[in-house]
Amino acid sequence: MAAQTKPRVLVSDKLSETAVQIFRDRGIEVDFEPNLGKDKDRLLEVIGQYDGLAIRSNTKVTEKTIAAATNLKVIGRAGIGVDNVDIPEASKKGIIVMNTPFGNSITTAEHAIAMMFAVARQIPEANASTHAGKWEKSKFMGVELYNKTLGVIGAGNIGGIVCDRAVGLKMKVVAYDPFLSEERATQLGVTKVELDELLARADFITLHVPMTDKTRNILSRENIAKTKKGVRIINCARGGLVDEDALAEALTSGHVAGAALDVFAVEPATESPLFNMPNVVCTPHLGASTTEAQENVALQVAEQMSDYLLTGAVTNALNMPSVTAEEAAVMGPWIKLAGHLGNFAGQMTEEPVRAINVLYDGAPSRMNLKALDCAVIAGILKSANPDVNLVSAPIVAKERGIKLSTTTQEKAGAFDGYIKITVVTDKRERSLAGTVFSDGKPRFIQIKGINIDAEIGEHMLYTTNEDVPGIIGLLGATMGKNGVNIANFTLGRSGVGQDAIALLYLDQALDQKVVETLEGTGMFQQVRPLKFEVA
Repeated sequence: MAAQTKPRVLVSDKLSETAVQIFRDRGIEVDFEPNLGKDKDRLLEVIGQYDGLAIRSNTKVTEKTIAAATNLKVIGRAGIGVDNVDIPEASKKGIIVMNTPFGNSITTAEHAIAMMFAVARQIPEANASTHAGKWEKSKFMGVELYNKTLGVIGAGNIGGIVCDRAVGLKMKVVAYDPFLSEERATQLGVTKVELDELLARADFITLHVPMTDKTRNILSRENIAKTKKGVRIINCARGGLVDEDALAEALTSGHVAGAALDVFAVEPATESPLFNMPNVVCTPHLGASTTEAQENVALQVAEQMSDYLLTGAVTNALNMPSVTAEEAAVMGPWIKLAGHLGNFAGQMTEEPVRAINVLYDGAPSRMNLKALDCAVIAGILKSANPDVNLVSAPIVAKERGIKLSTTTQEKAGAFDGYIKITVVTDKRERSLAGTVFSDGKPRFIQIKGINIDAEIGEHMLYTTNEDVPGIIGLLGATMGKNGVNIANFTLGRSGVGQDAIALLYLDQALDQKVVETLEGTGMFQQVRPLKFEVA
């Protein structure tokens, strides 16, 4: 019997020797060429020889690269950003794309704490003054962190570490995070508050949320005006979370006493209204820049890729669940449906999710439920955290104290099978169901107990109202006046004169003014634009 060929991995960017040795120790052949990623032509020549490709940011894995990678099974990115990988194309070829989203959490959290100290004691300015031989001791009067109130916007992985460190500094910590449970807040030793209360109470504010439509400019001119006079603001998360012009104005007026930023709306940041302002500390996106963090992500990606190539185990995959090739062919449409159902519920839910209940009927009940569960959870969490993927979703859900329960049953309805999810919060339960038709396309078939038949599109509008005449005309006329084309229009009601819903599949994203126009009619209980990834 011929010996099994060892998997081969190419490391085309700079990874530590320790990480490279992990591949060798696990019985994988590895070629360490840390400068190859910069040579596109050479990469195209050799990539077909490898089962795995380990990279950082210098290697660009394009559609052309993937086409040449005839044996490639996994791409591992040492770090979180994968802008340099064509993930859709990799998915088409069945190539798993992994990253290491948690390897730099401590480093980033520590940088935020360091920036807070720097702005509290004006360390950069005092350092520059002293180096210049001025000895301006009386000029630099700082403030203590002890007993001050720190407002943490976003208490997820990195934000949670910041909370822990701040509690250790004897600060009073208040946290705003719609998905933070009371149990998790108690565990962290923080007080959960709404955003307006945080703005009013905090002496220091630090941001730790991803960039989404909901978080963009979360510290807007209006919200900065709500803060306590003398507040100090730290942003080591994402550029664009703070309105930089508004912050500059607030610093000039004296309302904000200081700011520390590691990230900017436009990077590389070669100019900014915040540059050269008194008591503004700026660093060039150094959150993950420590020896330990770079080593950690390198070791993690080597372990993850080795596990997959040797055992098939998948960790931190961005584009595929943990299923076999045979399962994937059958489950693909159902995984998409599960994600759409979760995404619908996630976009409708603004308060913390306590529990997710999933019913699998008929065909999906006999599939890999773990993968389907992951798709549901990821869909729900994605609206608040776009970085959540099919594999990391259960970990994030566990951290947030979300309980998952699943039930299976044999075919019990008009369809060969369907999935029904119920999302439970302190205020309500929200249920919806969907199925996959014979053409492989997912459909919504029930919302709030009301039966419908709705095709899923990228841009949709969901409304609820009392069942009265004129709603169809009102929706159609409003869309027409605003130049919005309706691709599909689905209605449903619980009974004559009772609850009614409409689900519109639109050809384009809906402007907020259209939403406000519909809300202003007083005819609707809810008007909610929705967005789905349908590719």
